[in-house]
Amino acid sequence: MESVTIDDVKKIRLPQRGSHKGQNGRLLVIGGSHLFHAASLWALTVASRIVDLAHYSSVPENNAIVHEEKKEFRNGIVVPRGELGPYIEEDDCILIGPGMTRDAETETITNTLLTKYPDKQWVIDAGSLQMMDCTKIPKHAILTPHHAEFAHAFGSVDVADVAQKYQCIVLLKGEKDIACGIDSSDAAAGVQCRSIAGGNPGMTKGGTGDVLAGLIAALACKNDPFLATIAGSFINKRAGDELYKKVGPYFNATDLANEIPVVMKELLF
Repeated sequence: MESVTIDDVKKIRLPQRGSHKGQNGRLLVIGGSHLFHAASLWALTVASRIVDLAHYSSVPENNAIVHEEKKEFRNGIVVPRGELGPYIEEDDCILIGPGMTRDAETETITNTLLTKYPDKQWVIDAGSLQMMDCTKIPKHAILTPHHAEFAHAFGSVDVADVAQKYQCIVLLKGEKDIACGIDSSDAAAGVQCRSIAGGNPGMTKGGTGDVLAGLIAALACKNDPFLATIAGSFINKRAGDELYKKVGPYFNATDLANEIPVVMKELLF
């Protein structure tokens, strides 16, 4: 299996001089719950540094937290869950699931939205990934499971088989990430799989997966979804490894989110 390299990452579309607000990505993050407050905020933190507009929808107390932090998310809009439709329609990508619990509410909102908007670019993570109906996975959706979530959703099948069956992109997270899906730049080749090495014990901290989901979703706003997936995984691991050089395993998800723009500048400019 071929490894992802810096040359792959350099294919990411960069913001163009003279572009206007919205032309470099519009992302909607649907996540959070009464139990998990921080997860969707970590995803929002990293995404708001990449896209032009980061929309956010959570339970009322999480929405209130973002309102309080409005000075950090100047280009963001907090969206009540009852008013998601227009934002889903206008945004380039929708991330759903970080911080959402495994319950009937998550199941309902996830499957309802995936069914109603199958032509949108989705990134399905965490709670939504665990509660989705697999038959409703939209084409080209990006799934970001760790090994336990993958087994829960699909059993013991191969990652490439899942990508082929549902025509989606799967990033199986682990010590070595495995991404399988169709790269639109080489669609004739069918499903391909790439490996992404790197990472360290510091990345077992809660929230690092939410940072990764936010990064991939932000990149997917203006890039091919397979490229966004492999580049996001590579950048996330590189950021973790750069932190490890500085502080060993003693960093958290916020540190990772802050390191990602530094790594992106070094890799892309």
